[in-house]
Amino acid sequence: MNDLTAGTTGHPDPRLAAAVADVVRARRAGRTRTVAVCVALTGAVLAAFCASLAFGDLYVPLGDVIATLAGGGDGGSRFVIVDLRLPRALIGLLVGAAFGLSGAVFQTLLRNPLASPDVIGISSGAGAAGVLAAVGFGASGFVLSASALLGAVVAAAAIYALAWRDGVAGYRLVLVGIGIGAALSSMISHLLTSSDVADAQNALAWLTGSLNGRSWEQLRPLVVALALLVPPTFLAARPLGTLQLGDDTAMGLGTRVERARLALLACAVALAGVATAAAGPVAFVAFVSAPIARRLVPRQGAALLPAALTGALIVLVADFAAQHLLGSTQFPVGVVTGVIGAPYLLWLLARANRAGRGG
Repeated sequence: MNDLTAGTTGHPDPRLAAAVADVVRARRAGRTRTVAVCVALTGAVLAAFCASLAFGDLYVPLGDVIATLAGGGDGGSRFVIVDLRLPRALIGLLVGAAFGLSGAVFQTLLRNPLASPDVIGISSGAGAAGVLAAVGFGASGFVLSASALLGAVVAAAAIYALAWRDGVAGYRLVLVGIGIGAALSSMISHLLTSSDVADAQNALAWLTGSLNGRSWEQLRPLVVALALLVPPTFLAARPLGTLQLGDDTAMGLGTRVERARLALLACAVALAGVATAAAGPVAFVAFVSAPIARRLVPRQGAALLPAALTGALIVLVADFAAQHLLGSTQFPVGVVTGVIGAPYLLWLLARANRAGRGG
């Protein structure tokens, strides 16, 4: 029988037809809401982006900002907007999007809200490698960024290898990652306390997560890296829905579980490593972006695009607050994101403990 809504007599079953219609309406409503949320988040990101270009020691009206970006404006405006503020704002936007996308992949794939690169040791690996390169070998610029990316990859490989037991369970990977992250944090502390004071101060500012002093030099490799990583990430995420059902069910549906999981983890680790290389391990952006996005678009799976937009918005708003809303001192953006993320982490742990999952 070709018609799924037909009964045993060959006539349409009203109840089954109504159920199918309800499913179609629910899917259509979900897609509509996702599009609306993405449009709203894009508008908020653009507003925060324009605010970051307009405000500073010298206020530039929005009309002059747009004119300058279009190639007009005087020399002073072009210097302030194009040379000083634009690369910082673009790096903040791209770093936030990369962290948000990475966190969404990790948390959805491992089915654990704690499975974020800054919680399970990926960012710690990048941070340890970056600090070692900076204070041990005087590295900076591209070498420092490459070291951070390499550190993230090595840490991820070690976590995956230690968590492997005929497959990788999300909870075990999180526990192994937290342990490795703690060890790497101790290594970072040792490097900082045993190095020159000036080198340690510079490394600590980078470790906090900062967009201060960012220029086109840091932006160009970030753009190239994300252009190479984002499309494969969305492509690799196609079987993510079946992977959420569990390994056995996913294999029954024809998914190559370990191959798909490794591809997604590789993309997520690379995204986190690239973002850390550009701005340092900005705390909790990857951790909170996906939960916020999933609340905005409930029952819509991983919500990768909303999570990326949410991450971009968080970093831009946090950097604006760090520059202009906390007194005369400009703080690193990681200070503000840490203030946002730490209470959420405590709340999440408390809720898990009340539900009997906290151990």
